[in-house]
Amino acid sequence: MNQPAYPITVFWSAEDEAWVADVPDLPYCSATGDTPHDAVAEVEVAIAAWLEAARTSGRPVPASSGRLAEA
Repeated sequence: MNQPAYPITVFWSAEDEAWVADVPDLPYCSATGDTPHDAVAEVEVAIAAWLEAARTSGRPVPASSGRLAEA
């Protein structure tokens, strides 16, 4: 099953002293890392877990609001 591609916002959080990767389309789906790359890698795991939990519990899976690169 293919997972939708969601936009990811990456920013530095002085409060957390870490890079944060946030997925605006998926409520409460975010992750932190020592580098932007680490934060994105972690949030990709969080996206998969978020989607699996939604599917398992019967909640709707939001469509991606972002533009996807054309192949």
